[in-house]
Amino acid sequence: MGNPRAVMNEPSAPDGETSSRRPAVYLFWFGSLAAALALFLLELILGSVKIPIADVLKIFVGIEPAKASWQTIIAVFRLPRAITACLAGAGLAVCGLQMQTLFHNPLAGPSILGISSGASLGVALVVLGATTTDASRFLDGLGIAGEAAMVIASGAGATAVLLVFLFASRRVKSVVTLLILGLLFGYATNAVVSILMHFSISERIQAYINWTFGSFSGTTWRQLSIFAPVGLATMFVVLLSNKALNGLLLGESYAQSMGLHIKRTRGLLIATTAILTGTITAFCGPVAFLGVAVPHLARGVLNTSNHRKLLPASALLGAVMALFADLVAHLPGTSIVLPLNAVTALIGAPVVGWVILKRRALREAFS
Repeated sequence: MGNPRAVMNEPSAPDGETSSRRPAVYLFWFGSLAAALALFLLELILGSVKIPIADVLKIFVGIEPAKASWQTIIAVFRLPRAITACLAGAGLAVCGLQMQTLFHNPLAGPSILGISSGASLGVALVVLGATTTDASRFLDGLGIAGEAAMVIASGAGATAVLLVFLFASRRVKSVVTLLILGLLFGYATNAVVSILMHFSISERIQAYINWTFGSFSGTTWRQLSIFAPVGLATMFVVLLSNKALNGLLLGESYAQSMGLHIKRTRGLLIATTAILTGTITAFCGPVAFLGVAVPHLARGVLNTSNHRKLLPASALLGAVMALFADLVAHLPGTSIVLPLNAVTALIGAPVVGWVILKRRALREAFS
């Protein structure tokens, strides 16, 4: 890690970054921004209906496109989907980076605390629990139906897990114990979901399975008015925690001697991860692999362990990977839509495999 004080104080040339590497780093930032903008534009152009780029630009400046239906496709479906992909990809990536640093585990991800499992249980209780017509009428009578019910249930489940872990983090000193508690909670919730599925009807089981595939397509502008402010505000707090994350790389004992409040820092990291992961899972379903794979891509490209650079780099790469995965999932030119989690797994699995094969380098980075 080099000089511990240098890591805490964020030097001008952090670990692994020398003056000879700066052109490559600048190229990374330029290339990543260009890729994000290009993929965002392709999300609006490509799909079951291809819309010329000139008409897409006309819609943005308020000019009527060649076909009126194109404006509806862009405004109602594709633009919210692209914004959701950017927010979800960036959020999952920074959550994964936080968890890998907190637990000193290169394979940790945003779902490691059981937040995604809690959200999934909330959805399962609504979708699989309402097996009768009376239950469905009850939900409709509350004005909660379809996707809205799943969003509310997912958020409630994630919030419940958040409260449990904030309570546990004040009483448990070891992050390893917290990690084990998260895994155990995940197993327990999966068991409850399996029992609900066993007693549920086939239509409800299929609805729940479809939700577990993950998707950026179901978010409306009304939902984005909640999703975007919560996601951006939480990510801003995460970006401000770069010094604390650098301190945790030194080990809790040394970081505490440097003035870092361990319990407060751990609580902040758990809270921001829970809020981001719970919100993303509520609106997009349990999106896998991005939170595990993207931080390693950022470390590999920048060759640094300084979170002042890793956090924004992970967020940017997360948005790029999410846009790319969503573009592939929609198979441009066809009406076929692949499960998002299948695509993210195909992208993330090689990265995780590379992580396992590079364990020696990882031990140095997390030691």
